[in-house]
This record gives sequence, C-alpha cells and structure tokens, in this order.
Amino acid sequence: MNRTPHHHPLALRRSVLSVPAINTRALAKSATLDCDTIIFDLEDSVLPEKKAEARAALVAHFQGLDRSGAHEYVIRINPLDGPDGALDLEAVLDCMPDALLLSKVSAPQDVLTVADWLSEAGADEGPRLWAMVETAAGLLNLAEIAETGRTHGGRLDCFVVGLNDLRKETGIADIPGRPFLVPLLLQVVVAARASGLDVIDAVFNDFSDTDGLEAESRQGRQMGFDGKMLIHPAQIAIANEAFGVTEAEAAEALAIVAAFDAPENAGKAVVELAGRMVEKLHAEQAGRVLAKADLINERKKKA
Repeated sequence: MNRTPHHHPLALRRSVLSVPAINTRALAKSATLDCDTIIFDLEDSVLPEKKAEARAALVAHFQGLDRSGAHEYVIRINPLDGPDGALDLEAVLDCMPDALLLSKVSAPQDVLTVADWLSEAGADEGPRLWAMVETAAGLLNLAEIAETGRTHGGRLDCFVVGLNDLRKETGIADIPGRPFLVPLLLQVVVAARASGLDVIDAVFNDFSDTDGLEAESRQGRQMGFDGKMLIHPAQIAIANEAFGVTEAEAAEALAIVAAFDAPENAGKAVVELAGRMVEKLHAEQAGRVLAKADLINERKKKA
C-alpha cells in the first residue's frame, strides 16, 4: 500500500489553545493571542444547560471574526450520540471554521458519519476533521481511524490526545513524566504518521507550573508531536518555543540543503557534512524544518 508522509500542506500547530465557547470575554481576547490554533470548545468546558447559549455566542463571534490573521480556527463539538452533537454541526455550518474537532472518537465510523454529513450539507471544501484520541477503544482502533480518514476524501487532518478522559477510563496514574502513558502516546504518533496526519499532545492541567509544562512540552517534541493543546494563554509562549525551530536547527538544516545543492554532489544519495554522512532523507527533513521556520516568520509578520 502506498502511503505518503504528509497528505496535506505543512501547517503550524505548535500551540493549540482551547477556549470555552460560553466565555464571551475569552472569545474576544482569543484573536489577540499568539497561539497558532484556537479550538472553540462546545464540549467539556460547557455545562449541559449552557450548550445552546454557547452555540449562539460562537456563531455571533464568527460573524464578526477577522479571518485574515494567522490563526487556524477549530470548533470542538459534542459526540453525535448525545443531544447536542447534531445541533453543534448546524452551528458549524454557520461558522465554517478551518476544522472540526470530534470528541471521543472510538471507531472509523465516528469520522465517516461526520464526513458524510458535511458532504451532504454541501461543505465539500471544508472544514477538515480533527479527532480526539481519548478512549481505550480509540487507541485500539487508531490505525483504522487514521487510514479511514486518509482514504475517505482525505478530510481527516489531525489527532489530538485527550489524556484526562483516557486516564479516567483506564485508571492509568497521573505521574510527572507520564511513564505509563508514553507507550500509548507513541502509538498515537505512529498511527498519525502512517496515514499522513498531524498529531497534537495533550493538555498540561496545572497552568501555573511553567517548569512542568516546559518539561512535558520538550518530551512531546522528542516523541514527535507537532504541538501541544493548551488551556490557558500563559502556556502559549512555552509551547511555541518547545515546538518551534531554534537558530541551531535552522542553521543545520540550511547546511544540509546546501550540501545536496552543491554542484559536486549532484545526483548523490549520500554526502559528507562536517565529518558525518548525510542521506537524502535528511535533506527532505531539513526542507521541512526550513519550511516550518518560514511559517513561523510569516506568522510573526501577521501578529
């Protein structure tokens, strides 16, 4: 089976901030924040009796939203098997965000149902779909969910890990360093990459613990995540740095690309650089690093 590492353009998703749709002050402030992506949440952060009010507030917010900025906009809806999921989808059509985040995805059909609904509603060009990985069944079905999203119109774009719900369901302890969760987190990364999806690490609940967030963000970057889901604006700068591109990384990437572009290395699959052998795959990785650095610079200009 032919798979490509990435089936969509490179996106900047270092910092993915969740904003309760019921909080009108937070909605208004979100446009001024330096996060890459904003998730407007209609699910966990909104009480059942406030769901309708939150939908109305979100639709009103999108009506006045300046879409020319650098933010990517995502709406997290309630599960479709509950009383609010279908109503949330109707609100999504009024807002037309960049992506729609599906809660508690446990099987491929959870993605297919929404993808088909959007197509039938005439939204073939958007929004894309993101999937929360926060159930034991979802973990067991990761590969099938990812592959279904890749092949069914290519609408599925990203996995987001939800450890709070996963810990609750499995009983896995919440321990600094996430020692018992690392194997599961790596499963999500591998499944995402196998089908060309981006993948976002889970929230760090104690937004006052900057050292803890820095450590967990570094860990997430090392495991291969593209960014981190956040619950407070104070966490944005830390995530942007952890999942960004350092000057040293950019310099190394430039050197690798330049080495393969040198006339004397034309047609070579392996070249020598600073005493080590560098393969063509490293040049491809370097190209993505530089493309990410360009996106970061472009975002700074728009901020």
